[in-house]
Amino acid sequence: MRNPYEVLGVNENASEAEIKKAYRELAKKYHPDQYGTNPLKELAEEKMREINEAYDSLMKNPQGSNNTYSSQQNNYSNSAYDYRQIRVLINQRRISEAEAKLTQIQTRDAEWNYLYGLVLFQKGWYDSAVNYISTACSLDPNNFEYRQTLNSIRGRNNSYERQYRQNNNSDDFCNLCLNLWCLDSICECFGGDLIPCC
Repeated sequence: MRNPYEVLGVNENASEAEIKKAYRELAKKYHPDQYGTNPLKELAEEKMREINEAYDSLMKNPQGSNNTYSSQQNNYSNSAYDYRQIRVLINQRRISEAEAKLTQIQTRDAEWNYLYGLVLFQKGWYDSAVNYISTACSLDPNNFEYRQTLNSIRGRNNSYERQYRQNNNSDDFCNLCLNLWCLDSICECFGGDLIPCC
């Protein structure tokens, strides 16, 4: 099980009220009932299960005596802090700074791949962005945010490709040539010459 503090997005010293508030906000965001027949409903159910487990775990253990996750917390607290900073930089469109911070992080976990994918997306490197965010999804398949972002980027790419194909259709060039040739032939029949050859 992932660290419950991380799942709920609260720090290790969070009060019971802060934990309950974080739980309510996440439950409102990920509750499967609001997704209806959306294909993301399954992911929302998995995310909600994880949120419930984290909440139950923290509510059953008194704050002061919960040492189960403290060593684990210390192991990733630096990178978790870095990730929060990197998210802020990405939101502020300070992409080169975010990228520089990411390259300094040694552990290439799901969050690292996700954030690096966002950086590449902001730079306009859509295929590479999809690859990194796909890796994040495979490393953390229950992460709703990763999956939603991946679907969104793929949707944008598909609509861009359709538009590009419509605007740059090679058949249009062939049709233009064929129409010019037909017009030239008609003109020659009536004694004119639309396209002089020799």
